[in-house]
Amino acid sequence: MWKWYALGSAFFAALTAILGKIGIQGVPSNLGTAIRTIVILVLAWGLVFARGENMAIPNISRSTWIFLILSGIATGLSWLCYFRALQDGPAKYVTPIDKLSLPLTIVLAALILKEDWTLSTTIGVALVCIGTYVLILPK
Repeated sequence: MWKWYALGSAFFAALTAILGKIGIQGVPSNLGTAIRTIVILVLAWGLVFARGENMAIPNISRSTWIFLILSGIATGLSWLCYFRALQDGPAKYVTPIDKLSLPLTIVLAALILKEDWTLSTTIGVALVCIGTYVLILPK
């Protein structure tokens, strides 16, 4: 099931780039990010309450709170950078560079989470990096 969610994430990330590029025109990038964040906040909390998941809040450990807060900070900084890049640059260049998060995540997962690293991991990471380079080459 997780693969369907991952595909959904990729699809909606693609829409984010296109809709964000259109929506950020004539609006300061930080304001655009803030508006987008309010929508996400309402949507996420709406789902939490609709599914009754808010009952789990008292059971969240201190370390989980810390890592979720740090993740939220990283997400916010990523979005602020992404929307500023979209405001100033073409989506066809900004998005491939943003997607370098894929090989970076794989490297960090191996280093921090001790996830396995294989020859195919090395080849895949290298191909993504090479593909990004090819996509952003000046024409």
